[in-house]
Amino acid sequence: MSETRPPLSSLAPPPYVSPAKRIAEFGGDANFMSSLARGLAVINAFQERKRHLTIAQISHRTEIPRAAVRRCLYTLMQLGYATTDGRTYSLLPKVLTLGHAYLSSTPLAVSAQPYLDRISEQLHEACNLATLEGEQVLYIARSAIPQRLISVDLSVGSRLPAYCTSMGRILLAALDDDSLHDYLNNAELQAKTSRTLCTPQALWECLQQVRQQGWCVVDQELEQGLRSLAVPVYDSAGHVLAAMNVSTHAGRVPASELQKRFLPIMLNASRELSSQLFAPL
Repeated sequence: MSETRPPLSSLAPPPYVSPAKRIAEFGGDANFMSSLARGLAVINAFQERKRHLTIAQISHRTEIPRAAVRRCLYTLMQLGYATTDGRTYSLLPKVLTLGHAYLSSTPLAVSAQPYLDRISEQLHEACNLATLEGEQVLYIARSAIPQRLISVDLSVGSRLPAYCTSMGRILLAALDDDSLHDYLNNAELQAKTSRTLCTPQALWECLQQVRQQGWCVVDQELEQGLRSLAVPVYDSAGHVLAAMNVSTHAGRVPASELQKRFLPIMLNASRELSSQLFAPL
């Protein structure tokens, strides 16, 4: 880590609260639209590996009553955002329009794209930028290459588990201790490969190391053959705003090369991007 940077810290989200409980907190606000909030919660219940859900599953995930979930899904289908096979429900491509304006105009994604492109061109590997959302990392910018390294089809808007990804560990290491303990005690930790760290204690120890060194390598823990290196992107106060990574195939790039050749390039890009984002006008 650069000597001018503090250890990874801050920007910790509050402990997890179900969508239904968050909505209930606004019960006394006459301007708050509970029906809209429930509809958004239903949309967010769908995930990369859970694209088809029943009403009961959505209700369990959100703690929203089944009758309300059913009405939300009916409305989404009528507007062209969802479909059903009679038992399960899934989102349709039209839902992407809800996030397109943000993803295409946010200063972070727009500012990062030239850096991701430059890294990808220099290293001939895919480069990504992500933020932490709940228990997952959300891809907000990406510079891809023709070769496909991972079975999941990644794109802007994709999500992956935070605990077994390099960007996720950068972002988790930036949480305060209470929020990190809460995450480790409540997250769904599963072994994706034989190498995956998936116990709270093992992950805690790993994240302490990430905090100290300021970068993270994940070696074939998400998928066999996939190796990645991530570094933080900071805000003006020195807090972690996002994470940037490069992914490569383990058979092509040794772990030692990630640190020797890739890491200096990544850290330099992180410093430049962080400075650009918060440079005085």
